[in-house]
Amino acid sequence: VLSSLESPLIFVAFILTSALSVSSSPADIEKGRRKVVHVLEDDTGAVIVQTAPGKVVTHRGGSITLPCRFHHEPENVDPARIRIKWTKVTDTLQFEDVFVALGKQQRVFGSYRGRVFLEQAGPGDASVIIQNVTLEDYGRYECEVTNDMEDDTGFVNLDLEGVVFPYYPREGRYKLNYYQAEDACKKQDAILASHSQLHKAWLEGLDWCNAGWLEDGSVQYPISHPRDECGRKDTPAGVRNYGYRHKEDERYDAFCFTSKLNGKVYFLKRFKKVNYAEAIKACIRDGSVAAKVGQLYAAWKFQLLDRCEAGWLEDGSIRYPIVNPRSRCGGSQPGVRNLGFPDKKFRLYGVYCFRENKDEAAGGTGKTKSAIESLTRRKSSNSIPMNATKVI
Repeated sequence: VLSSLESPLIFVAFILTSALSVSSSPADIEKGRRKVVHVLEDDTGAVIVQTAPGKVVTHRGGSITLPCRFHHEPENVDPARIRIKWTKVTDTLQFEDVFVALGKQQRVFGSYRGRVFLEQAGPGDASVIIQNVTLEDYGRYECEVTNDMEDDTGFVNLDLEGVVFPYYPREGRYKLNYYQAEDACKKQDAILASHSQLHKAWLEGLDWCNAGWLEDGSVQYPISHPRDECGRKDTPAGVRNYGYRHKEDERYDAFCFTSKLNGKVYFLKRFKKVNYAEAIKACIRDGSVAAKVGQLYAAWKFQLLDRCEAGWLEDGSIRYPIVNPRSRCGGSQPGVRNLGFPDKKFRLYGVYCFRENKDEAAGGTGKTKSAIESLTRRKSSNSIPMNATKVI
């Protein structure tokens, strides 16, 4: 991101990440002045400043710092005249206000209220901490710092540890327009996946032969093992892209994304199998609710839930999670097995329930500052070898 500065007062804002660093050349250092990152100067002498983009990673329910720092030359600038603004930017270039501060006055907007705070680690720190991170927090954020007529911006991407899964409703394949797909993912404790999330899932082994909506309005599908029924056998593996489709008129499946659970999914042990209505009641009697599809995938990914028993889920589908594949449990790859949508009244199975962990409902708001800062450097330790989804 490049911005032009017309005033003699030089102002620089830049994103800090552990992965990237930018240094200035000797020509950029003037005697008696601090080092500033300059890329080039135009004919008017205005400075074009390079910001260092980066990515921070957390999980749902966690806390994370979105890092941003700024620097003035000269340094005798009144802090009360510095305006810091954080905005979330979507792929369609829509902007959502997150946080703004002018001196000691601060305001937080919308769903971020009560969860976003300035880190205040010292002069020049415009970083914010987001607590109790939600799935909807995923995305790109802009940090803008303004001093009177001067301003500069930097960008940082907030990524979530999670899992992508394909979804289609009881009505069958290719029944969802974009808005219905968005709602279907939400009902399964998920959001529509981004292209980068789907691509990462493909790298981890996701192979799915049906096209689905992504959050940017495109329709894509991941193929790890090319075959004639999935776009020809002689084409390379990859994420196939249908491009951007009409959001109301065209219908496909959905690729959903979910993250770590604030609770636990478990298979309810019973002496006999039950129909759908009995399964719903059984979970309630056990102090839980029937698990959603996204919750089962999250339990498979983060709890390493491995159960070779088919069970009802809240949407009326029958599935079971396999971490350690064995021949009697549906194939040679790990994944969440899907038996479809059987008759709710006459077909009998077990049931997967979800119990919320109320002790963690605050989402880690009591973390110390050092613990919060350490999250910006923490990498995912999950090492499930394959994110394969099988229909059997």
